[in-house]
Amino acid sequence: MQPLRENTVFVGNKPVMNYVLAVVTQFNNGAEQVAIKARGKAISRAVDTAEISLNRFLEGVTKKEIVTSTEVIDTDSGKTNVSSIEIVLTK
Repeated sequence: MQPLRENTVFVGNKPVMNYVLAVVTQFNNGAEQVAIKARGKAISRAVDTAEISLNRFLEGVTKKEIVTSTEVIDTDSGKTNVSSIEIVLTK
């Protein structure tokens, strides 16, 4: 497992604009880079968050890297694989 970055926004089931606000706030507070992380069905929401942040709200910020992986999670019915994504935005 990768070390947690300082400025990480975990994307879940809330509306996309909540996460966009979190990303923009991180950069406005002086962050040099922000990681957007999501698993499973929230991946598309994470991609939307990154694209809306870059295209509408942030000047001079680019995508540094996109990391995809599969995480094994324990559920009631045993272990299952869940896809995950990390999108790193940087100034």
